[in-house]
Amino acid sequence: MQVTVHAAKTNLSKLIEAALSGEEVIIAKGKLPVVKIVPVAQGQFKLGVLKDQLTGTGPDFFEPMSEEELALWEGRD
Repeated sequence: MQVTVHAAKTNLSKLIEAALSGEEVIIAKGKLPVVKIVPVAQGQFKLGVLKDQLTGTGPDFFEPMSEEELALWEGRD
């Protein structure tokens, strides 16, 4: 399906639903296609992937830096 920018503004909700149901939705300026509405992939991010593979404790980011670390961070020699 190809629609103009004006039609897309008027029918955005319907166009989103069409894209979600698998239809290809193209928005054109005049007759020139410029963008495509596509669904965003869902459910591909998984928390805790390395949960059982990491051991030990990590750095404590709330502890103050030493003077040497702070100098490096600030670019001082």
